[in-house]
Amino acid sequence: MRWQMSRRSENVEDRRGISMGKGIGGLGLGGIVILLLLGWLLQGDPLALINTGSSGFGPETMIEQTAQTPEDDKMADFVSAVLGDIEDVWTEIFAGSGSVYQKPKLVIFSGATQSACGYAQSATGPFYCPTDEKVYLDMSFFDELSRGFGASGDFAQAYVIAHEIGHHIQNLQGTLDKVQQMRGRISEEEYNQLSVRLELQADFYAGVWAHHAEKSRDILESGDLEEALNAASSIGDDRIQKQTQGYVVPDSFTHGTSEQRVRWFRKGFETGDVRQGDTFSTNIL
Repeated sequence: MRWQMSRRSENVEDRRGISMGKGIGGLGLGGIVILLLLGWLLQGDPLALINTGSSGFGPETMIEQTAQTPEDDKMADFVSAVLGDIEDVWTEIFAGSGSVYQKPKLVIFSGATQSACGYAQSATGPFYCPTDEKVYLDMSFFDELSRGFGASGDFAQAYVIAHEIGHHIQNLQGTLDKVQQMRGRISEEEYNQLSVRLELQADFYAGVWAHHAEKSRDILESGDLEEALNAASSIGDDRIQKQTQGYVVPDSFTHGTSEQRVRWFRKGFETGDVRQGDTFSTNIL
């Protein structure tokens, strides 16, 4: 991915170097991977994180200073560049419809930090909090995603960021609020289906960003699109459940199957047309 020349966003909030909470040091790599990926699929659901209550940290909670390596700083620069590119694309799209794009903040942190939706922890994976309009990202997620599920590459990482910004687009459109209002009014299985539709639309929006970024700035290198599609496939509910528990429970899906996630990202990438991303009126199952 040709990201080095991209504009750096001014909306990255760097909280690295301060780690809050007990962490997950007692887990081996396999346990960390499972927590990270399941966290992104479950706790990472932006609607599931709203008003979750207790952080789970006791009075022994500690704050640690952690040193940053040159590789950490390079990754932070990458995140800022990707966010800047995403901002440029959505600013142009919103302007084309006579609207103003309200840019969210992206918080990078180490270990755990506070959000308006509760504590953000490494184990929950990246998520968007609509209450404070911020994306929370512990960049160690990228490393675990690569090692545990084979979804590596800078464009795979950019896809993750663009997906979370897709939830911000839904927040601006009022979609998140409409779905949240259905909680408790319909069955858990029905609500899970609404969650799936939210997530697939966020995948579509990630594809829309990639379409316009490639068209305007020629950001893709050989193999980049395959990286994003592989990442989308790797974090499908069916594949995650099969790998972590050995069987699949479709009624519990909250993010969509591998096939669905790939299909909607690809549709956004191929069309670049926001109007074609209505996952709620489409028979996607």
